[in-house]
Amino acid sequence: MAQKPLRLLACGDVEGKFDVLFNRVRTIQKKSGNFDLLLCVGNFFGSTQDAEWEEYKTGNKKAPIQTYVLGANNQETANYFQDADGCELAENITYLGRKGVFTGSSGLQIVYLSGTESLEEPVPAYSFNPKDVSSLRTMLCSASQFKGVDILLTSPWPKYVGSFGNSSGEVDTKKCGSALISSLAMSLKPRYHFAALEKSYYERLPYRNHVVLQESAQHATRFIALANVGNPEKKKYLYAFTIVPMKLMAVAELVKQPPDVTENPYRESGKQAAGGKQIPAPQEESACQFFFDLSEKQRRKRPSTGRDNKPLHAKQPRKPPQPPGPCWFCLASPEVEKHLVVNIGTHCYLALAKGGLSDDHVLILPIGHYQSVVELSAEVVEEVEKYKATLQRFFKSRGKRCVLFERNYRSHHLQLQVIPVPLSCCATDDIKDAFITQAQEQQIELLEIPEHSDIKQIAQPGTAYFYVELDTGEKLFHRIKKNFPLQFGREVLASEAILNIPEKADWRQCQTSKDEEEALARRFRKDFEPFDFTLDD
Repeated sequence: MAQKPLRLLACGDVEGKFDVLFNRVRTIQKKSGNFDLLLCVGNFFGSTQDAEWEEYKTGNKKAPIQTYVLGANNQETANYFQDADGCELAENITYLGRKGVFTGSSGLQIVYLSGTESLEEPVPAYSFNPKDVSSLRTMLCSASQFKGVDILLTSPWPKYVGSFGNSSGEVDTKKCGSALISSLAMSLKPRYHFAALEKSYYERLPYRNHVVLQESAQHATRFIALANVGNPEKKKYLYAFTIVPMKLMAVAELVKQPPDVTENPYRESGKQAAGGKQIPAPQEESACQFFFDLSEKQRRKRPSTGRDNKPLHAKQPRKPPQPPGPCWFCLASPEVEKHLVVNIGTHCYLALAKGGLSDDHVLILPIGHYQSVVELSAEVVEEVEKYKATLQRFFKSRGKRCVLFERNYRSHHLQLQVIPVPLSCCATDDIKDAFITQAQEQQIELLEIPEHSDIKQIAQPGTAYFYVELDTGEKLFHRIKKNFPLQFGREVLASEAILNIPEKADWRQCQTSKDEEEALARRFRKDFEPFDFTLDD
């Protein structure tokens, strides 16, 4: 079955015209359907219209789509971006950070570099220098079997991008732009590269990333520069496109060359291109900032090199942390009620929930001691996703959809709750509305996050949160700042709007005898066996 493409929007300089942009997005989505993400490059804030931003900041207005923006390009707007590692600026609007990689659960890889080029020391808060570019390159390109990235976001154009290509109009690419970004694009081989700042729209002909007859074919790159929002010349500032993450594509499909593909603009000439020469890279520096690793086998934040500066791929996987005391959920612990365990994988296991909302209410739990999803190692995440997909198929075969939630608050071991809901009971939208309505009633800010985003992009290890995932892939998230009702997830699902079993909202009121639990576990194991992927290993 072919992977469904992601539907994305990219935007040029917003310059504080938030209403113009988001009204345009609403119009597009009404006409063409919803998009997954909006990516903004260039100047997001302007020097005026602070009152308009205040409406979004305070929640009076809301962006209609999950929006990710780059940081400041000048001193005047630097104060909007206080956290260099990125942060939420307003509901549905997130600052990515100075530099790094954003990845979603789909595997889409987006590299971002905020600011303009600078050789000053210390580098201004609104700029990047050769060390920043070098650290990105070192971190990504040192991964084994590196092929490139899906998307590169920068504010300045790359210098020389017009070479061997179609006309860039009034922008002289030999004088305009950043040579550092040219070098970065040459190394990272993005499938799409977006930039702004020049108040001009330019969609360059795609260019190749390999030397013909000397290197194996590689994917092509499309560079798109976008104009400023609401410009009077009506130059294009919003670009819609679809993309299947590189890691999910067959090689033959990925490397197909467009008929109008050109030579790589960052090779100094056609003759030198044949010899594989390119723009010199800035001096390599050891990278010390944390980035999101997007290699096939790792998805957690980590430093680009160890203390001994060994390559990234040589680093051994960390062992799961040990519990500080007795744990009811570490599989090796004597406290585990092993009669409830119904399936065991390599890194995770399934267990019936004690006092479950239904006879087939199960938990996905890591075998080692991890407190939350955001702390899981890559191999554990991979198996969690496998269990989630398998349980969805299992429950679908039984006329049910499943709802997953996690409460990382006043708990010590990850418990991913999986509750089946009969299809005849209610629709997914009803479940979503029930969570949002009850959250509002209890003054809980439950935010919708993009379907293909990774929870690790939103919550750092140690953050208290509540998280819901619906069978459509829709996700709701609440960052817990103070108190939170421990039974909230159960209360919503047990309510009249969904399962209509309010008496089961508290698990302590639903406990049965050990004999009954053993009988339920035996039945689940038997029913689940045809779907058990662990039998194939």
